[in-house]
Amino acid sequence: MRYMWRAGPARFVIAICLRFVAVAAIVATPAFIGAAIDAVSSSPSRENLNSSVLGALIAASISIVTTMLAERQFAWLATRALRGLQRDLFDNMQDLSLSFFDRQSIGELMSRVTNDTEAVAQFYETVVSPLIRAAMMLVLVLAAMFVVNWQMTLAALIVIPVMLGLTGLVARVAAPAFARMQERLGEVSGFQEETISAQKVVVSNRKQDWAGARNEELADGVYEDGSRAFFAALLQIPITTFVVQLQFVVVVIVGALLVVSGMIEPGVVVAFIGFVGLLAAPLSEVANMTGTIFAAAAGARHVFEIIDERPTVHDARDAREYEFKGGHVVFDHVDFSYVPGREILHDNTFEVEPGQMIGIVGPTGAGKSTIINIITRYYDVASGEVRIDGQRIADLTQRSLRAQIGLVLQETFLFTDTVMNNLIYAREGVTADECIEAAKQANAHDFIMDLANGYDTMLVERGANLSQGQRQMITIARAIVAQPKILILDEATSNVDTRTEALVQQGLQRLMEGRTSFVIAHRLATVRDAAKILVLRDGEIIEFASHDDLMAAKGFYYDLYMGQFRGKQPAATG
Repeated sequence: MRYMWRAGPARFVIAICLRFVAVAAIVATPAFIGAAIDAVSSSPSRENLNSSVLGALIAASISIVTTMLAERQFAWLATRALRGLQRDLFDNMQDLSLSFFDRQSIGELMSRVTNDTEAVAQFYETVVSPLIRAAMMLVLVLAAMFVVNWQMTLAALIVIPVMLGLTGLVARVAAPAFARMQERLGEVSGFQEETISAQKVVVSNRKQDWAGARNEELADGVYEDGSRAFFAALLQIPITTFVVQLQFVVVVIVGALLVVSGMIEPGVVVAFIGFVGLLAAPLSEVANMTGTIFAAAAGARHVFEIIDERPTVHDARDAREYEFKGGHVVFDHVDFSYVPGREILHDNTFEVEPGQMIGIVGPTGAGKSTIINIITRYYDVASGEVRIDGQRIADLTQRSLRAQIGLVLQETFLFTDTVMNNLIYAREGVTADECIEAAKQANAHDFIMDLANGYDTMLVERGANLSQGQRQMITIARAIVAQPKILILDEATSNVDTRTEALVQQGLQRLMEGRTSFVIAHRLATVRDAAKILVLRDGEIIEFASHDDLMAAKGFYYDLYMGQFRGKQPAATG
């Protein structure tokens, strides 16, 4: 409800006031009808009858007009509230640290962005306004009933505890069932997203039948939990119907006894029958909305878990902007763990001079990418410190640090947009001419001009209408556009053919010129010319020297290099 208030406080107050007037007018109608009955029964009065009928008509008219105006306001508030909720969800996800995404599958996150927010949207669109109306109706009807006759009111309320008890039992079953159903929906979305993304793997391994069977198994889980949840929620409808019918019976019996005893007029009984009818409407409405309410509660819990999540890596209160002074990088006794108790890097110390190219090599799982994640401060170290140009990166703002670090990764990513917009993405205020010049330096200009619309060619998702080498060259061009001071290359040429690799390497050489660069490589030939090569094994730096010095030492790097060029695995890696 806070989101509806934030969407427009003035509109929210107006909507509530309009809703109150509409409900009050509805509640007044039975009183006018009861007065009309008394005007023609006990003491006939044409004047009283006319005034009572006119009052009922005016009340009904006011109710219709104010209801329409209130619904318009609530519709506006509902759409703005949902927009605010989705904005907060997406914006907070942009600020979260990578450790959060390590714990979540993309499919489950997408389920929260779609399925769970859709459940909340249903609440905003179909529940909020009727729920407020029902609450007001209950309060005002009960107040009117007490004003008219307190004995009859107590008689009508006798059955309410029965309904509350039965409703509590329904909630104890339905609420957990809806929560499980939303979780199962997340599992289905996760599996479907993963399977669609890996469709080539599924097809090549002839696993289509398995994928279909697995999807059906997960969907059956949603069906089972959903069936239990909605069945439990739907029980609220017959419970409410039973209570309302019981109320009518009690009111008629007690009212008849009081009329016979001369304590009340028949019009009072008629008015109370109308009041019970008015009570039945909001109770039935709430009963019909039970499933939507429980589904929204379960969905909102998942949504707010993300909105309430806070980044594990955050700027210090007195964080300052990074001041580039050449790109001098120092690791000083750095330890790091993704999971407490499972150390990935242990006591790593090394120094990189400005403008040097540093190769990073080692077996799979040695900690190569972790070194990069620490330099970019995607994760904070457990102990020790990292300094760039004499400044502790923990004391710098993340934005200013990352603005000076360029990344070219093995897995290229291009947005569904034009080639030009994919280049412009790298830096605010960059001109088209600068982007074209960057493409030329990356050896991408010629093939871009051969595309159907040149730089205005629309790329499909992840640039799938380009070859791997073409995508990589555009990625390098984008890094050149960004003009980073420090460069990180993570297996940037491992997925391209030999001919294309030569073009990519030329682009990378131009990009690295004069910049401190870190190059992760499995193909050791790509780092032979590095100023120094950092050799990792089991999270520790075991060698740090030039290629020639490492070969002369005939240590672990020598075994890796010779094993690779002889077409065999080095003995040291098993």
